[in-house]
Amino acid sequence: MKQINFKKITLRSQISSRGGGIEISLNTLGFKGAKMTAYQNYLGGGMLGSVQNDCTIRDWRDNPKLVEIAQQLRKYFFNLTNPDSEWEHQTFEQNERMPSSAY
Repeated sequence: MKQINFKKITLRSQISSRGGGIEISLNTLGFKGAKMTAYQNYLGGGMLGSVQNDCTIRDWRDNPKLVEIAQQLRKYFFNLTNPDSEWEHQTFEQNERMPSSAY
């Protein structure tokens, strides 16, 4: 699957140093009326949890195309929330190993 331009299909986003979320429309990707989200929780101590996904389509994890969209969306959201400085840096792969919640 080619790289998706999420800016064009973003419905809403709330992004901060403490995580947040983004919601996209799946209309142009072949799923009329469906939406997908990526979100990230704040774990405390300046750490963010792994980026998670959800979708309005039931059993979406059984659809390889939706799983690929979710993976791309997680990476996109990670790049929006992860500072790339000499003091703070974490790769996407490192973030994937983080817990999703502190609770």
